[in-house]
Amino acid sequence: MPIALLPDRAVIVIAGEEATSFLQGVVTCNIETLEPGEARLGGLLTPQGKILFDFLIWRSGEGFRLDCPAEQAPALAKRLTLYRLRAKVTIAVDPTLGLAAAWDGAETAAGTERLGDGRLPALGERLVFAEGAFSADATEADYHAHRIALGIPEGGRDFAYGDAFPHEALMDQLAGVDFRKGCYVGQEVVSRMQHRGTARTRIVPVVSSDGEALTSGAEVTAGPRGLGTVGSVSGARGLAMLRLDRLADAVAAGEPVRTGATILGVEKPSFATFAFPEVAPAG
Repeated sequence: MPIALLPDRAVIVIAGEEATSFLQGVVTCNIETLEPGEARLGGLLTPQGKILFDFLIWRSGEGFRLDCPAEQAPALAKRLTLYRLRAKVTIAVDPTLGLAAAWDGAETAAGTERLGDGRLPALGERLVFAEGAFSADATEADYHAHRIALGIPEGGRDFAYGDAFPHEALMDQLAGVDFRKGCYVGQEVVSRMQHRGTARTRIVPVVSSDGEALTSGAEVTAGPRGLGTVGSVSGARGLAMLRLDRLADAVAAGEPVRTGATILGVEKPSFATFAFPEVAPAG
């Protein structure tokens, strides 16, 4: 029942009487339907519909908290402040709060805020605590191995900020985009991709056939086709952003998927609802 500290994550606090309406008009997820104790995936996009920031967001008192990459937190707080205009909202990074992940029914100390990870129940919980008042029995690498095994992408590791659409990062599959809410930044492009079914690139799990460790950033190919790039890895398993139409062509042509000399198995995430070619397992 592991618990892993996440020192690469930070908390942004958003408060004020207009916090709900403000956030509802700029982020991809539905703020109004957030349940107590739920941490929901969301994003802030460019006007062209590409992901500038991704985060988990939850209700806290009369406002909200965002769990985001620590190195992105100041820039995310600044960007939200630019959109605030005259809204009665305060936005600030809170350096006194730390974050951890718990899964497989882990028990935690009293006083820790526990949040269900809204992306996928199997991910477990997000824990929020006062810095310096928490211990863990697993490593950050253990958490990422757990995440990778479940096929859950993470910004900055599996896709570059400013270069990927929400569909490519599986935000549409992980409750990170609400297609029924009103407008938000980049909404028109994302809605068009959804209704036209034009998302050809997806992040999916891959595994090496020989058990050798995969390399982040390695190219994935099939015959003469470039399919994409490996993102985060944990030993022989990883996530890769691949062109699924080219993968389907390779499968039809009987061409194995490779990274370098290593043959890869490519898997459909258990939660995915998008069309996926039948790829033979590795090994």
